[in-house]
Amino acid sequence: MSLDQTAADLTSLLQLDLPPIGLAFVDEAPPGVMSWTEPVPSACAFWRRAEAGVFFAPAEAHLNCAIGAMTMGFELDDDANDRLGALVGEMFSSGYLATDEPPNLPSIGTDRRGVVYGPLAALPVDPDLVLLWLTARQAMLYEEAIGAIQWSDPRHGSLFGRPACAALAVASQSGSATMSLGCTGMRTFTEISDDHVLGVVPGGQLSTVAQRLGSTVSANERMQRLYDAHRAQFVG
Repeated sequence: MSLDQTAADLTSLLQLDLPPIGLAFVDEAPPGVMSWTEPVPSACAFWRRAEAGVFFAPAEAHLNCAIGAMTMGFELDDDANDRLGALVGEMFSSGYLATDEPPNLPSIGTDRRGVVYGPLAALPVDPDLVLLWLTARQAMLYEEAIGAIQWSDPRHGSLFGRPACAALAVASQSGSATMSLGCTGMRTFTEISDDHVLGVVPGGQLSTVAQRLGSTVSANERMQRLYDAHRAQFVG
């Protein structure tokens, strides 16, 4: 299935109000793809920039947020390492992060030199990760489709929080779709509304997730008709 068709299916099935975004880790900008040159405050800031079009962001463009660069797998220079230490210290002193958490933060661990970002429908290369901005109802359908809330075989660890970018690393390492409630940094730098959470799908699972969503949406529509009929019996 083509990326533009997959993007259309995801948008239609989930009734997304923001386009699915693709990320591909590469060594250089593909032919015809512009390189990002303006400074941004964080790695996650690129997620919203990507809604407007395809671009290549080199590794060094991610370093203004040391935690984001680390979870994305990019090597930190001395200045970024210093800022990382200062930021983590502030997180400890404020009670935002426990002292035993940083060693367990995941990293994508890429040796690539940058990332191609853009709308999934227009991405010129196969995505390594796909990001979905989800409302509560959309997140319900997404979690049902990826099998994260099955009572017969419950998965643990499919829902994450701060930092939001860690969900990308988890999805990349595990090969399984995940979801993050986000973090204060993500909501500040992406300016995403408070009623959205983040879904992360590994590129290799994209077709499977889209197919499962079709079945999930169909099942929920059938149950909706049943519940509507049941409720009608109690409405005067």
